[in-house]
Amino acid sequence: MGILISAIGQGLIWATLGFGLYLTFRILDVADMTVEGTFPLGAATAVTLISNGMSPIIATLVATLAGSLAGLVTGLLYTKGKIPILLAGILTMTAVYSVNLRIMGQANRSLLGKTNLFSYNFLKGLPQNFPVIVVGVVIIILITICLAQFLKTELGQAFIVTGDNPKMARSLGINTDSMTILGLMVANGLIGLGGALVAQNNGFADVNMGVGTIVVALASIIIGEVIFTDTLTLPERLITIIIGSIFYRFVLVIVLYIGFNADDLKLVSAIILGLALMLPRLRSKLRLSTFLKRG
Repeated sequence: MGILISAIGQGLIWATLGFGLYLTFRILDVADMTVEGTFPLGAATAVTLISNGMSPIIATLVATLAGSLAGLVTGLLYTKGKIPILLAGILTMTAVYSVNLRIMGQANRSLLGKTNLFSYNFLKGLPQNFPVIVVGVVIIILITICLAQFLKTELGQAFIVTGDNPKMARSLGINTDSMTILGLMVANGLIGLGGALVAQNNGFADVNMGVGTIVVALASIIIGEVIFTDTLTLPERLITIIIGSIFYRFVLVIVLYIGFNADDLKLVSAIILGLALMLPRLRSKLRLSTFLKRG
């Protein structure tokens, strides 16, 4: 039972990555590789600041800001430098690796003996793994409400139009470069927040913890879309990301339970994502086959 509770808590805090990638991958329709650098950047920033005595809340906010700055760099390289988005993200991701080493002063750093978001006194009375769920629920609710409200505003609608049809957006007087930069900043801010949360939950930060992050975030989005195939509103789609993230964690728990080695989780994650991406096509083929047989 404890493992399942842990999976729910992990799913909640990792859903922040799904939110961030959703803004770029689904709304802006760009492939942003900055994610794999921004995630450890948020972790490194939060852990270093907490280790030096800063409040975990403020450290987490600073980590979010650090993620946004990484998104700003990618956005400027893409919109002003005219570098393809994929390459711009890779350049930023590569540069951030050295930044993370500078921030921590070493390849990894521990939070041993330090108070973090999940170890405040008022949370210590809760059963094991429940502090992660409590903090995760509060943060996810706040992010979901803020994103849902933002996307309803005039600025949010301009952001959506930019991703949907850039030419039409420009014809309406929307500065698509500014909208793209804004989207990358918000998205990577959420990724940085996710890194800070995961690092505090794990008790350490490592410069290599971003490897495969984009697969995990994509899995949350794709699995949620596969489970809920009907037309959904934007707030409902955000909720499906949370469900997809938790479901993905449950799958990993099952994989470990049946005897897979923890070293194989990256491989398993890639396989799960591949199957989830192929499922809609397989489903449509199955429906077509059924229809033809009936005809």
